[in-house]
Amino acid sequence: MSLKLLSFTQYNRKLRKYILALNLNDKKNIVAQINETANQSLSLVIADARGVDVSDMNALRSQARKENIELKVVRNTLAKKAFESTGYACVESILVGPSLFAFSMEDPGSAARLFKGFAKENDNFEIKALAVSGQLLHKEQIDVLAKLPTRDQALGMLANIMLAPITKFVRTLNEVPTKTVRVLAAIKTHKESEI
Repeated sequence: MSLKLLSFTQYNRKLRKYILALNLNDKKNIVAQINETANQSLSLVIADARGVDVSDMNALRSQARKENIELKVVRNTLAKKAFESTGYACVESILVGPSLFAFSMEDPGSAARLFKGFAKENDNFEIKALAVSGQLLHKEQIDVLAKLPTRDQALGMLANIMLAPITKFVRTLNEVPTKTVRVLAAIKTHKESEI
C-alpha cells in the first residue's frame, strides 16, 4: 500500500468536494427555497463579495436582517434553475463567478441602498446587476432603485399630495371673512377720517 502525499491545494479541493457535495434532494430543496423567496421578493440585487472581510460580511448580514432583506449565497446553476419561472430569469447572463443575492422583501429599494452603501465602504465588494419586475438593470443603474422612497416616505408624500387641495380650499374659505373684515375696517377708518 503506497501512501500518496497531496499538496495543500489538492487536499483542499478533495476536502471541499467531500464537505460541499450536495445530493439531489438537497439541491431540489435549495432550488425550491430560492424560488419561493424570489416569488415573494420585490427586487433582487446581485454582488460579488470576494475579498470582503468576514466581520464586514457579518455586519452586512445583520443590517440586512434589520431591513428585511434576505441574503443568499447559492451556486449559479441552482440559482438559474430557481429563477426560471420567476421575474428574475433575466439575470441568467450575469450569473458568472461567486454571487451574493439580496432579495428585498418589503421595500423595493432597500437591497439596492444597502449594497450601494456597503460598496462605498468596501472596495472589494462589487455590485454585478439588479432586477425588478422582470427587468435587468446594470450596476450603473443602481440609483434607479436606491433612490426610491421607503414605504413610509412614499405614504408621507401621498398624504401631502392628498392634503394640498383640501388645505388650499380651507385657506380660500378663510380668506373670504378675513377680506370682509379688512374692507369693513377700511370703510370705518375712512368714515372716521371724514368726520
